[in-house]
Amino acid sequence: MGLLGFLVLVLGFSSSSYGAISQLNSRLIASISRKGPYIGIVVPNSFELSPLLQSPTFVLDHKFPYFDFAGRRFRIGKLENQKVIIVMTGLSMLNAGISTQLLLTLFNIKGVIHYGIAGNANPELQIGDVTIPQYWAHTGLWNWQRFGDGPDDELAFESDGDFTRSIGYLNFSSYNNNTNSSMSVSNLLNNVWYQPEETFPVNSTPEVRQHAFWVQVDNTYFEIAKKLEDIKLNGCVNTTCLPRSPIVTRVRRGVSANVFVDNRAYRDFLNSKYNATSIDMESAAVALVCLQQRTPFIAIRALSDLAGGGSAISNEAAIFASLASQNAVEVLKRFISLIV
Repeated sequence: MGLLGFLVLVLGFSSSSYGAISQLNSRLIASISRKGPYIGIVVPNSFELSPLLQSPTFVLDHKFPYFDFAGRRFRIGKLENQKVIIVMTGLSMLNAGISTQLLLTLFNIKGVIHYGIAGNANPELQIGDVTIPQYWAHTGLWNWQRFGDGPDDELAFESDGDFTRSIGYLNFSSYNNNTNSSMSVSNLLNNVWYQPEETFPVNSTPEVRQHAFWVQVDNTYFEIAKKLEDIKLNGCVNTTCLPRSPIVTRVRRGVSANVFVDNRAYRDFLNSKYNATSIDMESAAVALVCLQQRTPFIAIRALSDLAGGGSAISNEAAIFASLASQNAVEVLKRFISLIV
């Protein structure tokens, strides 16, 4: 065995810093993909990834334990005897989208499972509960309406098909940029209208756009998720315990944007307007990439806090993030064991 073969065997493989795929990288990727297809596991951050890597049911591939490319590490192995490739994205929609696209472009992936923690917009649920939404939307793409216009006025470029008023809007009715004086000023922020993403599915005509706001997870995966509701989850961190044992529940909707929501009013708006439960910064990006790549997808999000606060224990993310991460991994492991 040559030196390169030894390094690949013992250390995995790290590509160069360039974005292009070299001939050597192409051969390595092909060798990895021939052992597939794999389930792709996409996770936002290291503290959410660690419980998975520490699980005795995750075993790295002995020949290609990882492949580094474009700033990402793709870990190759088996989880619950399923062949998997795991990638950590980093925070935000952009990072999640890039990582998911790389995963699907480089490797032979038959489905994607995204997991992590999330804020909670549904006061009927609690910290530690694990939610599995049926639909995801990106709620950070807006058309910010001109001051003086209202709901009956056409948006800029709406007639060209670029924007729409069909999804709904948020009115900044209470905003006042002169609150330190007694002067009354107009609400110059007006309205923001939520917009769908432009999508370009791989099996459609190139450069002919489609639009998507709510992205549905894979029907088969969502049916499998029914079987997860009997999982016993941890409800304590050291001596601090939750009022009841956490549950696994399928919910209607989750939303994502490049916004960390720690505001009760906006939380209530997302819940009342869109029936959203899970709030995060990545899931919709993963969903949108999988939609365009026509790849089965589902997201598992454990609730770490009630976004914006509420009860005495509702916004203790600093205490319960580790518990939520572990619960998400437990549900992930059970889910992946049920995939045929």
